[in-house]
Amino acid sequence: MHDLLTSLQGLPPLLIYLVAALIVAAETAVIFGLLVPGEATLLLVGFLAYAGTLRLGPALLVMVAAAVTGDTLAYRAGRRYGPRLRGGRFGARVGPHRWNRADAMLARLGGRGVFTARWVAFARTLVPRLAGAANMPYRRFAPWNLAGVLTWVGGSVLVGFLAGESYNTVSRLLGRATGAVLVLMAALVAVVLAGRWLGRNPDPARVLLSRAAGLPPLRWLRARYGVLFLLLATHVGPAWTLLINLVAGLLLLFVAGFAIAWVLEAVVRHSGLAVIDGVIAGWFAERRTAGAVDATLAVVSVARGSFLIVLVAVVAAVLAWRTRPWRADLLSVVGTVGAFVPLVVLAVVVDLAEPATAGPGGQDGVLLPTQNAVVTASLCTLAWLVSRGARWPVAVAAWTAAAAGVVGIGGARLYLGLSTASGTATSVLLGAAWTTVFMVAWATRDRAVGDGAEAAGRSGVRVDA
Repeated sequence: MHDLLTSLQGLPPLLIYLVAALIVAAETAVIFGLLVPGEATLLLVGFLAYAGTLRLGPALLVMVAAAVTGDTLAYRAGRRYGPRLRGGRFGARVGPHRWNRADAMLARLGGRGVFTARWVAFARTLVPRLAGAANMPYRRFAPWNLAGVLTWVGGSVLVGFLAGESYNTVSRLLGRATGAVLVLMAALVAVVLAGRWLGRNPDPARVLLSRAAGLPPLRWLRARYGVLFLLLATHVGPAWTLLINLVAGLLLLFVAGFAIAWVLEAVVRHSGLAVIDGVIAGWFAERRTAGAVDATLAVVSVARGSFLIVLVAVVAAVLAWRTRPWRADLLSVVGTVGAFVPLVVLAVVVDLAEPATAGPGGQDGVLLPTQNAVVTASLCTLAWLVSRGARWPVAVAAWTAAAAGVVGIGGARLYLGLSTASGTATSVLLGAAWTTVFMVAWATRDRAVGDGAEAAGRSGVRVDA
């Protein structure tokens, strides 16, 4: 790498600008841009600006212009060849209803998706084409894309410039971070799929037991001793049956919680984020004053996970009393009067997953501070309960307050040195993902109930909720 940098420093600056611009533009302009090292190129441009071979200002302008040009060409290609793709054999197999659903989704989330895609290696190559194929107006695509380009290009070039002699280290860490983002996206997709499965199977223990009963060994036992099982179930009674079913469902939640915690911890641990823990801790330590520490400590002491769990229990009980009757299954319990139960499960999961050990400077030597995870999940649960079925100003206010609370409590714990930056990121992701499972499950079940009622209405059959 040192020999490569030395040889590049001997080339004419105009040639370096041209080649770097072509690489950055080609990453999105051509479909083979998936294989083009755009991030590494921008880091290299920043390093060459640090070494004096290039000038920082012109380098930023040229790279931004190249990235915008590549995205525009990709958008135009999607706009031009998108209808042909839809009308072809592949498009017919997809079906018009799926194309229409994709158009509606991109119209609703397209701007934010275009911005976020700039930070993910494969997404920034494909998303401009999808936006063009979905007929997203260019006046909507352009500003979001420009914002993504400015942050991504500017951030990468400046990181390479500030890294100086540490270019190799920064390039390696940035590559690890990109891989971590891809794994994190896959984990979030898995969380959504788990929520959808729970929404379709609101009584997961009973569903899994019924499917297990179809396996050959259990099928043989049921055929041979089915009468005994029936007598045992009759003796237990419906109340105990419900209790056993809920306990089994909670055990499944424990397993799911451990799986989510393990994946998120592994993602953050291998992302390289821990490298900046010391820098952030030092920055906060330099700004601590006695009065501010006392006030912050009082806020953190009040906004603890245990207090918020009790608050969730009270709010859930009040809302459950005012809403329609809930059904006797796990999802109905944790989505209404028992909304605090998943928070208790999460607290126990985090404590068992990695016990807290004192690290340097009194910080947690773990990646999963319990308080941050439980506070995040509790605030998200409160916002979900309050906004469910409410008007949009109430929903926006609830979620804005929850986001401000998560950022405020996380920042306060960083300020006091009670957790690290990587630990805060992991625990916040865990708390948000944990709440997302139940939000998606509830929305999936509501949609299924609504579709069933609509179908019954068309057929003239009355369906009781």
